[in-house]
Amino acid sequence: MSSTIQRQRAAARARLERQMGERLEEARKRKQRNAVIGAAVALLLVIGGAVWLTKAVSGGDDTPTAAASALPQGDVCTWTPDDPKANPNLKDVGTPPTEVSKKGTQTMTITTNHGVIEAKVNTAKAPCTAASMTYLAGKKFFDNTKCHRLVTEGIKVLQCGDPSGTGNGGPSYKMAEENLPNVTDPTKAYPTGTLAMAKTQAPNSTGSQFFIVYGESQLGPDYTVLGTITKGLDIVEKVAKDGLAADKIAPKTPVTITSLTMTPAES
Repeated sequence: MSSTIQRQRAAARARLERQMGERLEEARKRKQRNAVIGAAVALLLVIGGAVWLTKAVSGGDDTPTAAASALPQGDVCTWTPDDPKANPNLKDVGTPPTEVSKKGTQTMTITTNHGVIEAKVNTAKAPCTAASMTYLAGKKFFDNTKCHRLVTEGIKVLQCGDPSGTGNGGPSYKMAEENLPNVTDPTKAYPTGTLAMAKTQAPNSTGSQFFIVYGESQLGPDYTVLGTITKGLDIVEKVAKDGLAADKIAPKTPVTITSLTMTPAES
């Protein structure tokens, strides 16, 4: 094995460990902030500062709670442009309609080279994300793409949804996070079988990448919960059991999405 490959593997492992550490630290800090805010709220209510409190809570905090509050109200979504010239891994297929359905559920069917994985999508709680995934599926955005990342320690997820296969790709737009878990325990935010959206450390950075949780994972409540796997979780578990590829990032057993479809919303 060349020294270059060894360095690449070491860098990949270090990057994953750093990301997990950052997420745990963020969860700890968030818990501390919530405790402080709770005490402040109680005091303000006692002294009758309700008006001031409303303005303070809606201020420029970049926590996941603030990101969720930035979501459009009603049935209108905002798609923030992302520049394909600055990131050649992005794929420009336009943007979804801004007016979307905000009710019911949908079925996502992910057909892979190992079989079919199905998920119940909570359209009512994640309407903008569901609308984006429906739009991208209609553009065959996910067809013939590989699940580029498998994590087997700390968090147990299979990550897919990047046509470039680099982990840096997606559509030419981003959106705000929604339907964030209302928990403080990072081991309970994303239980086994959760279908959630990947993002960067920055708020409002959800794109097309999604992950399937196949085991207990310590993740802060920062990622949009899109739905729940109802069929084919055993496929993900089998892939995870086979372990990692030589790069220690991709699954050793390749997973290719041959097609991804979304049904219309049902009440």
